[in-house]
Amino acid sequence: MKEPKIILYVKEGCPWCEEAEDLLKRFGIRYQRIDVLKDRESYQRMVKISEQSRAPTLEWEDEVLADFGGKELLDFFRKKGIKDIPEKQTGDKGSK
Repeated sequence: MKEPKIILYVKEGCPWCEEAEDLLKRFGIRYQRIDVLKDRESYQRMVKISEQSRAPTLEWEDEVLADFGGKELLDFFRKKGIKDIPEKQTGDKGSK
C-alpha cells in the first residue's frame, strides 16, 4: 500500500501549526511542510482547496482539514484509521 500524500500548510509562529506538526510527528505520519507566508503559490492553493486563509490546513490526498486544533486533528486521525490514538491526548490544547 502506498503512503498517502500529506501536505501541512503552516504559518511561522502559529501555535496551532506547531501543535499539528507535533502530533503528526508523534504518530509517525510523514508529511510535507509548506510555510504559506514564504510561498505565495502554495498560499493560493491552500485558499483554493480549503476556501479559507487560516493555518494550519492539512491536505491528505483528496481530503482537507482546515483551521483546526489538536482535538480536530486527532479526530481526523481516527477517521483515517490511524491506530493507537488515545481518546484524550495529554497536552492537547483543544479546539481553536
